[in-house]
Amino acid sequence: MKVLVTATNYTRYCSKGKKILTDAGLEVVENPHQRPYTSSELCRIISDIDAVVAGVDRWDEQIFSRASRLKVIARFGVGVDNIDLEAAKQYGIAVCNTPGVNSSAVAEQTAAFMLSLLRRIPELNQAVREGSWTRPMFHELKTRTVGFLGFGRIARCTAEMLRGFHPKMIAYDRYPDYAVSEKLGVKLVSADTLFRTADIISIHLPALEETKHFIRAETIRQMKTGVYIVNTARGSIVNEEDLAEALRSKKIAGYGTDVFEEEPVKKENTLFGFENCIAAPHFSAETYETCEMTSIVTAEAVLSALSKKEPENRIV
Repeated sequence: MKVLVTATNYTRYCSKGKKILTDAGLEVVENPHQRPYTSSELCRIISDIDAVVAGVDRWDEQIFSRASRLKVIARFGVGVDNIDLEAAKQYGIAVCNTPGVNSSAVAEQTAAFMLSLLRRIPELNQAVREGSWTRPMFHELKTRTVGFLGFGRIARCTAEMLRGFHPKMIAYDRYPDYAVSEKLGVKLVSADTLFRTADIISIHLPALEETKHFIRAETIRQMKTGVYIVNTARGSIVNEEDLAEALRSKKIAGYGTDVFEEEPVKKENTLFGFENCIAAPHFSAETYETCEMTSIVTAEAVLSALSKKEPENRIV
């Protein structure tokens, strides 16, 4: 049986997961590109593939119709918005993910974005290198209100990390867990209240039809002038044109993100005209620890599905 791994650098960073697969007698076909596969590339190679460990490539009916042997897609991560779940179900393909594995890594990056924005670290680093010695004033995080838009595993992990900085923390979630929020010192509020009162908004919503452009001109108008926004969730949640206009008008004081509406992002992206936009290449979960554990969890899910057992964290 063959397992296609579309996540990149698999041998380099995922040796434990690969060993689980090869020890079970499976042939591992790795991604030779330093990028996701295109749809046409997947269509050409999918016919004799039994299982997939998927990165962020797009998986849809066009590909599934050519995948007569495919039994399972184990997503190398949490988000499954790149997989047509309904089509997978129709073709009898199990889909599972790895919730919780990357929470610490993404939470660290979220906190790093917050501190970098508050202290204007990228901007001042560049200024000093160019001979400037401007010394601006800042607010301390302990005087700010951090609002979590979505309060799942990653947001909760971020809140736990931030407790040592002593900010006030609030959160909005469609399915609130009051016991967990109380334990972490986070007050659950409505989305409108969060927009009106947060000094820093951290986005942790899933990419769904109802969350597309959740951050747009209408919701930005509700926010405090001078708010900071951090997005380590999905680019589709933010309307980039509206956000760029808010950066231009100073309504938003800064934006930190590693996700974009179109990825890989083009250098002409409208957000790159602002020095108070800190950007990174969708890398928050890219740690040695996360890759190793994710490789193990996905490998075990593949073996379960191929042996006709229920894979852990199955979605469809």
